[in-house]
Amino acid sequence: MDYNSSREKLEMPEYGRHIQKMVDYALTIRNREERNSCAASIVNVMANMYPEQKNDPDFRHKLWDHLHAIAYYQLDVDGPYPKPTPEEVSPKPKPLSYPMHRVRLPHYGYLTEHFANRACTIEDPQERKALVNYIANHMKKTLIAMNKDYATDERLMKEILLLTNDRLEIDGEIRTAYYQEPKNNNAKKGKASIGKQKQNNKKNNKLQNNRGNNKNRKRF
Repeated sequence: MDYNSSREKLEMPEYGRHIQKMVDYALTIRNREERNSCAASIVNVMANMYPEQKNDPDFRHKLWDHLHAIAYYQLDVDGPYPKPTPEEVSPKPKPLSYPMHRVRLPHYGYLTEHFANRACTIEDPQERKALVNYIANHMKKTLIAMNKDYATDERLMKEILLLTNDRLEIDGEIRTAYYQEPKNNNAKKGKASIGKQKQNNKKNNKLQNNRGNNKNRKRF
């Protein structure tokens, strides 16, 4: 059997294999007038495939560009528009610049280090201390998620100074809020389900005992 996977790859699959065959046939025509007529007919067939775009002013121009792309830019015809280049039909996207930042303490992230250095530029002591408090509280949340035993204010202050190369000046001590790990509710749910099961078992036992007593009474 003939599968599409064994056939030649289509340059523009959205137009189908029949358009590809028509374009391949146009490449074999030697007479220039016949080749021009064949190319115009192919463009008309391509236009009938997308009637909703006929009102687009650039629709015909796009079809002729696609015709040249399907022909691998080897079709020599006198079209109404200049022959495009591969870069014009399928432009390559520009490479995106990826921000590369060297972070001293990666588990806190780049923004933590950025705001810590930003705090060094604040002249008002109270405003600077308030920002450092916010930064320390955020760092403490991150640190508790990793290891709650080492989330002390002394360690946080040392690490903030490390992030700022000891440029940060703070009057007084930094005191962070108290955070606690979220409790695991699965254990409570498990205990509750076990308790409900025991209660249901007791009720079932009572019902069975009552039924047995009723049967015995009827016999007498």
